[in-house]
Amino acid sequence: MTANTNRFDEAAVGAGHPGAFGPGRLLAAEPMTARMLPGLRLPARAWRISYTTTTGKGDPTQVTGTVLVPHAPWRGPGSRPLVGYAVGTQGLANTVASASWQLRYGIEYEAVFLRAALRRGWALAVTDYPGLGSPGLHPYVMGKSLGPAVLDSMRAALRLPEAGLDEDGPLGIYGYSEGGNAAGWALQLQPTYAPDLPLMGGAVGSAPADLLDMVKFLDDTPYAVLLFYGVLGIEAAYPELNVLQHLNVTGRALAALARRTHAGLAAVVGIGAGMVVPTKVSTYTHRPPFEVPEVKARLLENRLGGIAPAAPVLVAGGTSEQIIPYPQAVRLAEDWKALGADVTMHTMHGREHVGGALAFAGPGMRFLAERFAEAETFLLRRGA
Repeated sequence: MTANTNRFDEAAVGAGHPGAFGPGRLLAAEPMTARMLPGLRLPARAWRISYTTTTGKGDPTQVTGTVLVPHAPWRGPGSRPLVGYAVGTQGLANTVASASWQLRYGIEYEAVFLRAALRRGWALAVTDYPGLGSPGLHPYVMGKSLGPAVLDSMRAALRLPEAGLDEDGPLGIYGYSEGGNAAGWALQLQPTYAPDLPLMGGAVGSAPADLLDMVKFLDDTPYAVLLFYGVLGIEAAYPELNVLQHLNVTGRALAALARRTHAGLAAVVGIGAGMVVPTKVSTYTHRPPFEVPEVKARLLENRLGGIAPAAPVLVAGGTSEQIIPYPQAVRLAEDWKALGADVTMHTMHGREHVGGALAFAGPGMRFLAERFAEAETFLLRRGA
C-alpha cells in the first residue's frame, strides 16, 4: 500500500491493520497550515500525517503527527537535518490535545521552540503520540509507548516525497518534560528498534525518568493533578491492570475529568484547585495504585536510564524544579554514563519547570547543531 499524500481520511485513522505495514510506514498525509499563533504562520510547509508504530508491549498501532519543512532553502553543508521533536504534556483530550490540531489553530505552546528549530533550517517530525489524534487513551509518560512514536514519525517524514528529505541526512531528537521522557526513550530504543536512523545526537530536558519517585515528589502538592494523568497513562498502556479500580468515587470522577482536558486547562484548574482541596493521593483511592505490585513493576519497566543511547546526549534539569525533581536529571545522566553513553549534563540554575523550557531551548538546540556540524565534517573528510 502506498501512502495517500493528497488527502487525509479522518475515518481511516486507527482503522485497518497497521501490523501489515511495519513500523514507520507513512499511511496518509495532507498539507496543512501550521501556525505559531492564531493568524501567524510558522515559516514552513506542513503536512499532517498518519503512520504506523508500536505500543509499549510491541503491538502494532498507528498515530498521527506533523511534518514541518522550512520555506527557506538549506544553506548549510550536506543535507537538511531532520529532528524528531517530542512535545511536552499536551493533555489527554483525544483531539484538542494533539499537537497537529493545536498547530492548525495556533495554540500549541511549543510553537515558539518549533520556530527556533525551523529558523536553523531543520525539518521537524512532531508526533501527536498514541491516543492524541488517534483512537484510544494517551499513555501519558509511559516511555516504552512514546519512544517508538518519536522514531517512527522520523521514518514517516523521510518517506513523505513532498518533504524532499535526504534519508542519509543528519538526524537528531529533542524533547522537554513529557517530551524529554519520549526523547530519552527514543534515544535508548534507537539502536535496536530503529538502527536505520543513525542519530547524531539528542537533547533531553527535565525528563520524568523515575515515575515512582515522581509520585513521592508530587503527592500532597498543588501539582498532584499530574498523578491522575499518570494513572490514566498506566490505564492506557496496560489496561489489563485495571488501575482505575483502586480509585474511590471521587477519584474516578476526577480521572474522568482529567481525560477530557487540554494541558492548559488542567494546569489552571488542577493547580488552582490544589490550593484549596486535598492533594493527597490516598484521599482519592481505596488503595494507592502506585503501591500495587503489578503497577509498580510496569512503572519500573518504564524507568528511563537503563539502556545506553548510541548517540551523544545533552541532559538538562532545573535546580528549582517544582514538577520534575532536579536529582532525576542528574541520576539519568549518571545512569547513562555508567552504561558507556556519551552524556553532557547541563544544570539550569534557579530554573523551575516553565522557565526551564525556555532556558533549555538554546543549549539543547546548540548541542544538536554542533552534532550536525560534526557529522557533515566527517562526511566531507571521508569523501575527500
